[in-house]
Amino acid sequence: MRIGIIGLGSMGKRRLRLIQDNFSEKIVCGIDTNLSRRQEVNAEYNITVFENLEEAKEKFDIDSVFVCTSPATHETIIIQALNLDCHVFTEINLMNSYYEKITDLSKKLKKVLYLSSTFLKREEINYIKARLKNKNNYIYRYHVGQYLPDWHPWENYQDFFVSNKLTNGCRELLAIEFPWITETFSDIEKVESYSRSISNLQLDFPDTYSLLLRHSNGVIGTITVDIVSRTAKRDLTIISEEDQIEWGGNPNNLLAWDMNSSTMKKIELYKEIQHDDNYSHTIIEDAYLEEIREFFDVVSGDTISEYTFEKDDKIINLINQIEGLA
Repeated sequence: MRIGIIGLGSMGKRRLRLIQDNFSEKIVCGIDTNLSRRQEVNAEYNITVFENLEEAKEKFDIDSVFVCTSPATHETIIIQALNLDCHVFTEINLMNSYYEKITDLSKKLKKVLYLSSTFLKREEINYIKARLKNKNNYIYRYHVGQYLPDWHPWENYQDFFVSNKLTNGCRELLAIEFPWITETFSDIEKVESYSRSISNLQLDFPDTYSLLLRHSNGVIGTITVDIVSRTAKRDLTIISEEDQIEWGGNPNNLLAWDMNSSTMKKIELYKEIQHDDNYSHTIIEDAYLEEIREFFDVVSGDTISEYTFEKDDKIINLINQIEGLA
């Protein structure tokens, strides 16, 4: 497999590094319109770099791409990559107006179109999902937040796509969280949304959302999403008469009720954890690696994608409803 990593920012470098460290048989090149990024990646990772996709196809003969650019650029790049006979792995898109077009094109050209949904690969999520299977006698509350300028402290937040109203930070958090939430608690049947801005950040969209959700199986939950929290937050509590689960967002703070001892006990799921210190404690590399592995297995025909564009279409429509765009 000959892979082009399109977009050599933080996410492109993460995908590149994980492929190099874990799939040495894969041959990788980098693609970015930014000369300084190309030079940096060429020096640090010792790979060939190109300015555009056509050049990479012609000179490197790529057959697969990872789309790691700003979500607003994804539509054009995905269509171009498919038409150049490439399988496509794309980071979250945040917009879905073109989904029918690209899914039809991928089927026509018989190319894999794979969409990232990283938290579905977290061991903590899989544990929670298994523990709650076939149950609905519980409620949950969940808070996700981190101060927007801290997301990429090496650049001005206003130069980052999460400050764009169409691809804003709250929207991205919802797009990250809703796939595992619906897989775990069932489809969202009804949502009440309240939003406001409580910070001095220069943004043209709300920086805080509070949601009340009712799921199709009767479960009720509350979610707060913000880009204001000065400490990175993923704080989940699931409550029932017979059980309780608490998760602070990283592998070291998953707790569950032990009926025998009548205490909360720590759940150990990882033998070791890969973490990049440039990111918050709630972000680990393991799930990103598992997505890459699944993409390669889908391309080879050994499995099917856990997450699909059809599922994501529903998620983005829900987010549009919450933002008042539907």
